[in-house]
Amino acid sequence: MVPAAIPATTVMATPDPVTATAAPAGLRFSKMHGAGNDFVVLDLRDGTSPPDAALCRLLADRHRGVGCDQILTIAAPRSDGAVASYAIWNADGSPSQQCGNGARCVAAWLVRDGAAAGDFLLDSPLASHRVRALGDAGFEIGMGVPVFAPARIPLAGFDEEADACMIEVDGRRLRVGAVSMGNPHAVLEVDDVDAAPVAELGPALQRHAAFPQSCNVGFAQVLDRSRIRLRVYERGVGETLACGSGACAAVAVLARRGRVDAAIGVDVALPGGTLRIYHCADGSLRMAGPAAFVYEGIFTA
Repeated sequence: MVPAAIPATTVMATPDPVTATAAPAGLRFSKMHGAGNDFVVLDLRDGTSPPDAALCRLLADRHRGVGCDQILTIAAPRSDGAVASYAIWNADGSPSQQCGNGARCVAAWLVRDGAAAGDFLLDSPLASHRVRALGDAGFEIGMGVPVFAPARIPLAGFDEEADACMIEVDGRRLRVGAVSMGNPHAVLEVDDVDAAPVAELGPALQRHAAFPQSCNVGFAQVLDRSRIRLRVYERGVGETLACGSGACAAVAVLARRGRVDAAIGVDVALPGGTLRIYHCADGSLRMAGPAAFVYEGIFTA
């Protein structure tokens, strides 16, 4: 749902002497979320430089800044036919290549701005994505073809594509599904997602040598062939209420194993809400889900 413009609120940050950085005077932002995965959205279409790592950390700080999982910056399109491009910055200031929930929020922001409507094309850091507005149901985003080739994930120590590989982590042998959705993912199937050791195995897999660029770690519980539950420990952020690319990764891995039927669609229930993932005839995935505005603000630091 795309509401009318929300009045701006001035957010006065308390600078941290270690991480503080100068923010442009009157830095306007939108606070948004997609199924609880929350963002600070910055409009840089006037040519304003993107935030540096220190400013990203300050904006993301839930005590001294605005508070978010990621910062999204909107800029001019890079490809013919696209209405805009966007970039993603994690809470720790590192860049990210893909964010499905963020893509829906950028789409909603552009529709409210009047820059997009109906079906349109949006450029992410790695590719162009077809977007379809679903009215009050949110947006559907083309998320591309899952990549299982180890060198392209990247996944070190393995040569062949597989729906699972065995990785030893802190003395435990784990059956891991590794896949790239433009960013690397490790998917673990669990019996009960509520009892999954997310805080323990999430960071352990992220720092494992098998994932030289780290990874997003998903813990997936299959309910039936059209429904799963999922928790995701995100690279550069920690556990989030939702992860769009993580939902796609989990469905891609489980579909490859024959555990779910992505051709008819899979509902992925995350702590912050439910996303629906479809497998298309060309092997690509599409993701449908909500995008919500929280408030508008002016950040000063």
